[in-house]
Amino acid sequence: MTDAAELRRRTREFLAAHPPARTDRLDFLRARFDAGLAWVHFPEGLGGLGADRSLQAVVDAELEAAGAPDNDPRRNGIGLGMAAPTVLRYGTEEQKRTFLRPLWTGEEVWCQLFSEPGAGSDLAALGTRAVREGDTWVVNGQKVWTSSAHNARWAILIARTDPDVPKHRGITYFVCDMTDPGVEVRPLRQITGEAEFNEVFLTDVRIPDSRRLGEVGDGWRVAQTTLNNERVAIGGMRLPREGGMVGPVAKTWRERPALRTHDLHQRLLKLWVDAEVVRLTGERLRQQLAVGQPGPEGAGMKLAFARLNQEISGLEVELRGEEGLLYDDWTMRRPELVDFTGRDAGYRYLRAKGNSIEGGTSEILLNIVAERVLGLPGEPRTDKDVAWKDLAR
Repeated sequence: MTDAAELRRRTREFLAAHPPARTDRLDFLRARFDAGLAWVHFPEGLGGLGADRSLQAVVDAELEAAGAPDNDPRRNGIGLGMAAPTVLRYGTEEQKRTFLRPLWTGEEVWCQLFSEPGAGSDLAALGTRAVREGDTWVVNGQKVWTSSAHNARWAILIARTDPDVPKHRGITYFVCDMTDPGVEVRPLRQITGEAEFNEVFLTDVRIPDSRRLGEVGDGWRVAQTTLNNERVAIGGMRLPREGGMVGPVAKTWRERPALRTHDLHQRLLKLWVDAEVVRLTGERLRQQLAVGQPGPEGAGMKLAFARLNQEISGLEVELRGEEGLLYDDWTMRRPELVDFTGRDAGYRYLRAKGNSIEGGTSEILLNIVAERVLGLPGEPRTDKDVAWKDLAR
C-alpha cells in the first residue's frame, strides 16, 4: 500500500527527473499524470496510484515547494470536479484513457449541459431529445446557465431518450463535442456585466454511442454522481483560515478602523465564526470522501457557502459605505473563471447573488438535506409515475 513516505519519495524522484525550471509546463503536467501524481486516489494508468485521497496533500506540498506548475484548476473546475469523477465511475476503459489525461492537464476544458429553460430546479423534466440512429444519437434542444461553454471542448450532457416512461427513467448521459456542427453557444450577460454563463442550442448534433456514459435510460443515476461532486466542488473547496469571501472584509476591518461600528463588529464576528465552522466542516467532508463517494452532505456545504457569501458581501458593502456601492466594471467580458477575492466589493456583492442558484438552488438543497440527511418525510410528488410525454409543460 502506498503511504506518505512512499509518495514523498516518488514525488522527489519525479522532480529530479523533470526539474520544473527546465521542463515545459505542459510536458511537466503530462509527465506528472503518467507518473500517477495527478490525483493519487485514481487508479494506476489514469493519473493515480490507487492511494488514499488524503495523501494528495503530500504530493502537492512537495511540488509547490519545488515551484512546480499546477494545472490551473479554477479554469477547468467543471472538468476536474464533476466530469472526471463521473467518467471514472461510469466510463469505459477507452473513455477513461481518452478523456482523463487532457482533462487533468487543462488541455481540454469541460462544461455541463444539464439545465434548460423549463428544467432547472426540476432537472428531471428536461426536454432535450436524443434519438438513436444506428450507432449515433441525434440531439436537439436548448441548455442554459452553462458556465465556460465558450471555452469548452467537451460537455457532459443529459438528454431524454424515452418520453414514454416517468421523467427520471427516460434520461441518458452523453459526452458532447462542443466543436461539432449544430452546437451554438450564445452569451448570457449577468448583473455583473460579464458573460461567464451561456445558453447552448443543439440542432441535429450527432453523438456516437461510444460517447455514452452508463446505460441507456440510466442517465439520472449517472447524473447524481455529477451533481453530488458539483456541490462538493462549489461548497467544499479547501481554504486557509480567512480564505474566501471573509478574508477581504477582515482585512478592511483591520486596516480602516474609522469604518467600524459596534453593530458591524458584532455581525463580522458572527460571520467570521460561521466561516471558520464551514471551513472545518469542509475538511471533515473531504476526509469522508477519502473512503467513499460524496453523498447529500455536499448539499449542506453548498447551502452554507451560498448563505455566507451573500451575508459577508453584504456586510462588506455596508462597512465601506458609499464606497461600497461603486462598481464601474460593466464591460461585456467572457471570463475563464470567477474571481471572488481579486475584484472590488461591488463585484463580490453582485456575483454572490448567483451562489444560491448555481449548482442547485438553495430551496432544492434544503429539500435534499431534509429528506436524505435528516430523514424527514418527502414532499408529495404527483408526477412520479407519470410518463414524461403526459406531463404539463
